[in-house]
Amino acid sequence: MTRVAAVDCGTNSIRLLVADADPGTGELVDLDRRMTIVRLGQGVDRTGRLAPEALERTFAACREYAAVVKELGAQRLRFVATSASRDAENRDEFVRGVLDILGVEPEVITGEQEAEFSFTGATKELTGRDDLTRPYLVVDIGGGSTEFVVGDDRVRAARSVDVGCVRMTERHLVVDGKVTDPPTGRQIAAMRADIEAALDLAERTVPLREAHTLVGLAGSVTTVSAIAQGLPEYDSAAIHHSRVSYDEVREITGRLLRSTHAERAAIGAMHPGRVDVIGAGALVLLAIMERIGAREVVVSEHDILDGIAFHTAAESR
Repeated sequence: MTRVAAVDCGTNSIRLLVADADPGTGELVDLDRRMTIVRLGQGVDRTGRLAPEALERTFAACREYAAVVKELGAQRLRFVATSASRDAENRDEFVRGVLDILGVEPEVITGEQEAEFSFTGATKELTGRDDLTRPYLVVDIGGGSTEFVVGDDRVRAARSVDVGCVRMTERHLVVDGKVTDPPTGRQIAAMRADIEAALDLAERTVPLREAHTLVGLAGSVTTVSAIAQGLPEYDSAAIHHSRVSYDEVREITGRLLRSTHAERAAIGAMHPGRVDVIGAGALVLLAIMERIGAREVVVSEHDILDGIAFHTAAESR
């Protein structure tokens, strides 16, 4: 077992995992796992730049994480940055800040690398299960992008497309600086058209419909699972490897898109940082399920963060 720290900095959230990992056996023992909503991608789709206040929120979380990594004595730290920092003109400012705080440069990975890490994290512990049929389609619905990966023991094809819960919300649901509450039918239709175009793009390189098991990752999917189960608060153990039917996803998506900010905020398992973007995230999931004819989605709490940890442990040997 190798003690490693992994940081995944996305468009909406930044997350830390410190764990003892054995990439050979697929064993991973959490020592600390935490998430902070920093909205790093605030306005990037419109301005092309990381906002000063978004950078400061992210750096504040990095300072907190640096203390945890030091206390737990991780042998190696890897910081992976995804969609927002790929798109930003001033990403050098972001890189310098992370290096100063954590002592490592963030790796601004490609969408394809992001997909490989997500696949590893989501499927490593599914090996040998006879109730799930391969190949898997792993979908990681992030803030700025969604990754699609088809594979069995390894990745066969992967693609990242620019639809995520934050990007879709900012592009289609924000008017005069405020999120429409609830969105209009026209806004939802425009958002859906954008998502369908992205799915067309993904299907050019990834055989989405060949998959037998759909595995869904990240906060939009896990929150839909929590709502489907009626959890009074977020419960990772109950959510991990839960199964949500297509009918449940369709009903929940419709309900979220018809609800007000106050109604969504009152959902017990809802993270405050997801209240305004969960409708868009759920719609992405629904569109994927309809495209491939999936009857259910298997929800995983293990995702790109776990994949980063496994890869980091393997490279340190």
